[in-house]
Amino acid sequence: MITRNKGKRLNRYVKDYVVFDLETTGINQEIDAIIEISAIKVCDNEIAGQYSTLVNPARHIPAGATAVNGITDEMVSNAPDIKEAIGGFAEFISGNILVGHNIHTFDTNFAYDALYNHWSKEMNNDYVDTLYLARKCLPQLSHHKLTDVSRHFRIETAGAHRALNDCIMNQRCYEELGKIMQTLTETEPERECPVCGSSLIKRKGKFGEFYGCESYPGCRFTMNIR
Repeated sequence: MITRNKGKRLNRYVKDYVVFDLETTGINQEIDAIIEISAIKVCDNEIAGQYSTLVNPARHIPAGATAVNGITDEMVSNAPDIKEAIGGFAEFISGNILVGHNIHTFDTNFAYDALYNHWSKEMNNDYVDTLYLARKCLPQLSHHKLTDVSRHFRIETAGAHRALNDCIMNQRCYEELGKIMQTLTETEPERECPVCGSSLIKRKGKFGEFYGCESYPGCRFTMNIR
């Protein structure tokens, strides 16, 4: 099993970034494969380019995966293999900050493993997971899937679960979440964990309130409220 040397998960809005999304044959990072990679590059709030390709996994795509994303064996039969596709993706993202929804435990791991296995390179870009931002900025929502967040902002969700469509939705959601983040930061300045870079949030303990890392239990840093 690969020991991943990933970048830091950030909890802020940035003007320059690459939003990306993957579609896969399943959710098991040990045995499943990538079948689509898409990314949109944003510079100073403006879309500056995109990278999108289906990927031939050299195996049958399970019916369960096709039911979710609509990608079939026939669609990927002439697509590039994962070595070519992930190599192009790595070149496209270069040293940019990455943005995606639920990428902390899913997409970044699949992409990292593919790049390491086929090119012996690490994908250590810092990244923003909009799932965490949505939970912080939109606590009134009962669910925070990308489609839930998109509907909240009245963003079109047609074509969800295809990588490029999800990138477009996510980019627009991130811009809206960034506006809310700015308002929250003005009310109470963001505090960053000095250990892992995640946000510090107020928690209640036996001895009163304290600041704890949002990434708990992965990071157990705490700080007294003075």
